[in-house]
Parts: sequence; C-alpha cells; structure tokens
Amino acid sequence: MKALTSKTIVFITGAFVSSDCWNDWKTYFEERGYTTLAPAWPHKDAPACTLRERHPDAEVASLRLASLTDYFATIVKQLSEKPILIGHSMGGLITQLLLQKDLATAGIAIHSLQPKGIFTFKFSFYKAGWGALGFFTDTKKTYLMSFREWQYAFTNGMSFEQQKEAYYNLLVPESKLLVRDATTDAAKINFSSAHAPLLFLAGSTDHFIPASLNYSNYKKYSHHQSVTDYKEFAGRNHFVLGQPNWSEIADFVLSWIKKN
Repeated sequence: MKALTSKTIVFITGAFVSSDCWNDWKTYFEERGYTTLAPAWPHKDAPACTLRERHPDAEVASLRLASLTDYFATIVKQLSEKPILIGHSMGGLITQLLLQKDLATAGIAIHSLQPKGIFTFKFSFYKAGWGALGFFTDTKKTYLMSFREWQYAFTNGMSFEQQKEAYYNLLVPESKLLVRDATTDAAKINFSSAHAPLLFLAGSTDHFIPASLNYSNYKKYSHHQSVTDYKEFAGRNHFVLGQPNWSEIADFVLSWIKKN
C-alpha cells in the first residue's frame, strides 16, 4: 500500500494538557526518520505554568471544536505532503474529523474522545469529565482541573510523585464550551465513508475515556474497504503518552504504520 509512505507526522494534543506532552514522542519518531510537528492550540503557545497563571483566561475559554478542527486543517494543508496524524483524547477526535476530510494518509487515535452519537454508561467517564463541562458556571472563564481530579481522570495507578510532576509540567486551563462541543454536529463523523487507515488505541485503566468507549467508536466505522484497527493495552490510563513504558505504545504505532 502507498497510503503510509508519508514521513511527516502531526501530533494533535488533547484537552487539559500542554503540547509538551508530545516531546518524547517527537524525539522517538524523529530518530526513526520522520519529520514531526506538535502545534500548540490557539492561545496555548506558552509553558503550562504560564497558562495556569493566566487562568481564568477568556481567550482559551472561547475555543470551540469547529474552529480548533479548522486550525489543524489549515496547518495540515500547508505541508508539502499529506501527513500521518497522531492524536490523543480530544486530539483523537480531531484526527478522526480530519481523516474524513481526506487530509491525512493515516490516523492514530489514542484514547480518543468520542464523536457525536457514541455513548458509554461507565461511571468513571462521567466522574472524570463532569467538572470540565462546567454546567451552571461562567463559560467565559476557563476550567482548571484540581490535582485530585487529575489523579482520578489522568494519572490513576501512578505514584504520587509521578502524578505531581505530570500535573505541574503539563496541566493547562480549558474551554468548557469546547468540551461540550463533542455532543454537537462539530463532532459528527460519517462512519460509512471511505477513509485512510485508522488505528484506535485504548487503555484498560483509563477512567476518562474507557476502553469500551473507544471500542464502540471503532465498531461504528463500516466502510469495508477501509482499514480500521483497534488495540487495547493493559494497565494504561489517560496519561498514556507519558506513562512509564510509553515507548511500548510508540513501538506498536510505528509497527502499524510500517505494516500499512
């Protein structure tokens, strides 16, 4: 197949974290011959500590899914070749949205936020994400996850020191409206359309995006001539990009890219 001859990778960051979450991944793939980009979201091109100091941040609070998807689409269209997209959480959803626009040679959706119409009844999903929706609060103000919420939603199962380091290095304020947009047409996928190869990765201990939700997302794709794959890893939480042994996930992604 010619689909994955691209040597350019665009990493798409999820909500609540800095684009620095991809630093090790960028190094990993660059050492293997790829050109990589991990663009910061609009209004988030600063260290995590600086962004937290700006909270509540009206500019970040104004971010919406449709404009964020357009932002990444513009970046991708300016490249000399169609890239491979690797997105985490909200970035996984944006990866799916860009793939259906035929803007990439392949997509890897890591613990992806669900598109419109995909649901789960897992209690952990609602416990982890309820605060970020910001119901009955001012949507002109950003949401900043507390350390206790971070421990449950992102870094469950890790040591206290690992959780604390990740929180201070990566946590950023988020738009409440952006999180809500996952239930709107801005997050709509045409599951029956042809698409470039797409890989879903899930983790068995992810509270925020349960593996069952990723599997439901994967199963909705129905175009039989398009490659859609799924893999669940044991013991992986929502902080999978920086969890110990993260390179095992990167190894799997690289192998999948080469195979397709």
